[in-house]
Amino acid sequence: MNAPQAVVDWCREAGYGEVAGLKPVGGGCINSGARLTTSKGQSFFLKQNSSAPKDMFEREQEGLSSLAEAGSLRVPQAYLCGPDFLLLEDLDPGQPSKSYWEDFGRGLAALHARTSDRFGFDHDNYLGSTPQPNPWTDDGHTFFGEHRLRFQARLARHKRWLEDRDVANIDAIIRRLPELVPEQPASLLHGDLWSGNATSGASGEPALIDPAAHYGWAEAELGMTVLFGGFPSAFYSAYEEARPLESGWRDRLNLYNLYHLLNHLNLFGTTYLDQVRFVIQRFA
Repeated sequence: MNAPQAVVDWCREAGYGEVAGLKPVGGGCINSGARLTTSKGQSFFLKQNSSAPKDMFEREQEGLSSLAEAGSLRVPQAYLCGPDFLLLEDLDPGQPSKSYWEDFGRGLAALHARTSDRFGFDHDNYLGSTPQPNPWTDDGHTFFGEHRLRFQARLARHKRWLEDRDVANIDAIIRRLPELVPEQPASLLHGDLWSGNATSGASGEPALIDPAAHYGWAEAELGMTVLFGGFPSAFYSAYEEARPLESGWRDRLNLYNLYHLLNHLNLFGTTYLDQVRFVIQRFA
């Protein structure tokens, strides 16, 4: 792995010296990551993907800026991006503090308190490497139905992961969304908040990485937190103390996660097909 010439030039011109080292860091399934060190002792985090959509890292940079502006949870500063790389602040994650999960819950509640009168975002972006359409939409049920579930279902059918009957059942779920999901405001979301995207800063404070930012249902964000490892009860207790939730919210989490399971089906194939069909059968 080599640093892009644009990164080498930026480090030199910004006064950080020459690129002295690039140490791979594991954990990513879409992009490769490395800790970059310079001759003057500065450390950065470099994400690279030679096959990334040309605007993917630019969209991620914009999402990080939106989350940073909210100021409720730590995110890394983005310094430079190109079609195949993103240079970030090195958070230098420390041991999580004793109050990490409580602070995380309160911080996420504060992020979700930042609302919009419409669902969507200033630009489309990506969930992993899958396009995520974010057209401004007045109604949350329409936004989630059309631009989350139906978009992913059509993509999965095109890739032949789903059959026509699966798509028809998802269409039935979309029609039922107004009776399944209560009205909720459009909250600023991280958008891909599974346990791997929850980290810490140098002082052990909670931090977020790898966003797919947009304005959507806060409950949908909580749904993602129960996938792939989940968060502890202290997180949810602190969140709900700061921002009370509608009755029955836990019963709706699998419905929201149909979006992410469909995305994983589209990214990684039939490993996720049984989970997708389980949720479809439950709510169709």
